[in-house]
Amino acid sequence: MKFHRSVFQSVLALAAAALLAGTSAGNAQQQDKSRQLKKYESGTKEFWTHPPDDWFLGDETEAQKGLAPPSGPPTGASDAELANIIKKIKLPAGFKIEVYASGVLAARQMAWGDKGTLFVGSFGLGNVYAIKDSGGKKEVKTILKGLNMPTGLAVKDGALYVIAVDKLIRYDDIENKLDNPGEGKVVYDDMPSYAAHGWKYIAVDKEGWFYIPFGPPFNIGIPPTSVSQIRRVDPKTGNAEIYALGVRNSVGGDVDPRTGKYWFTENARDWISDDLPSDKLNMINKIGEHFGYPYCHQGNLPDDKFAMGHKCSEFTPPVLNLGAHVAPLGMKFYTGDQFPAEYKNNILIAEHGSWNRHKYQGGRIMRVIVGPDGKNPKQEVFASGWIEGDQGYLGRPDDIILAKDGSILVADDWAGAIYRISYSKK
Repeated sequence: MKFHRSVFQSVLALAAAALLAGTSAGNAQQQDKSRQLKKYESGTKEFWTHPPDDWFLGDETEAQKGLAPPSGPPTGASDAELANIIKKIKLPAGFKIEVYASGVLAARQMAWGDKGTLFVGSFGLGNVYAIKDSGGKKEVKTILKGLNMPTGLAVKDGALYVIAVDKLIRYDDIENKLDNPGEGKVVYDDMPSYAAHGWKYIAVDKEGWFYIPFGPPFNIGIPPTSVSQIRRVDPKTGNAEIYALGVRNSVGGDVDPRTGKYWFTENARDWISDDLPSDKLNMINKIGEHFGYPYCHQGNLPDDKFAMGHKCSEFTPPVLNLGAHVAPLGMKFYTGDQFPAEYKNNILIAEHGSWNRHKYQGGRIMRVIVGPDGKNPKQEVFASGWIEGDQGYLGRPDDIILAKDGSILVADDWAGAIYRISYSKK
């Protein structure tokens, strides 16, 4: 059967039009899909155990659509870049910052060994590092690899304890076994295995027990009963108790040398606005206190969906609201003698900085002046300059530790470095 030329051309024209219409419809559908806000029903076990890669989004809002955590340079900052970075850090008069060690990729919590070895956990890479002084130069050695988010660690009785999401592992006589720490012994593993908000931090109390926070596997929702809490764990026996409830995401804390009470930083929920809610500094006065999550934020802001009739007055308020999306992580009471006397027992907080905000804030170290009762707190900037412009990170401080000489060390997982901040009278 032959087609007349004009008929054939008409058929081709119609087919092309149909194809174009179909393509336009497909593109429109794709555009509509890309414009849709992401929403997750996180209240199921399937979500908790197999969270999507962007689990942190929760219920996205139109105003904050498109915001996502930035990634730092995979190889960290070079020595030349670090030298440039520290020139931009602002400190009070008399203080100085320098690079203590570089090449500590994704550096997180730090802990001192009895013989002066600095141990450092990491985020994402699975590494644990040991830093030793070798003739005035810091030697960085990767002593453990392949662990699951080993962000939290502590040294006690010569053993290194590393917490890797769902296992607390002990490596005995660690400073004599840096070249071969061995497999380690699991001393506590009553923990969920999902990585979402599963990375942890360790603070050691006077009895040698560990305070360990357990974050929920989403931005906001009714959490599984095994998380949104702080536990106190005996590393010798594996015994544990739930010490506090209603905690969203804490990756930093310290024991007050004046009272023995545990204080901790807390990252508040995302996807309300650039300026709500505030991250927090909390203190536990008694076992079993509830700090509000997911019902109430910043001590006075009921959640619009999950308050469910609860009032903020039912829960323990923060000692201090630190600001929205500043991401406070590691914190330490300053107990050294090098800094001016007025710094004694002040809290120094490493703020990792925003991602869920159009203009980042945080990315600095804050000083909190507060008595042992938690009353009349005030905060001020101690070290800043790691953010340029609206969203330009030079570094992201995430932990602080006191050095033997009274200086402090600061971990930076963005630059892959450890800084030293010291003070001298002029």
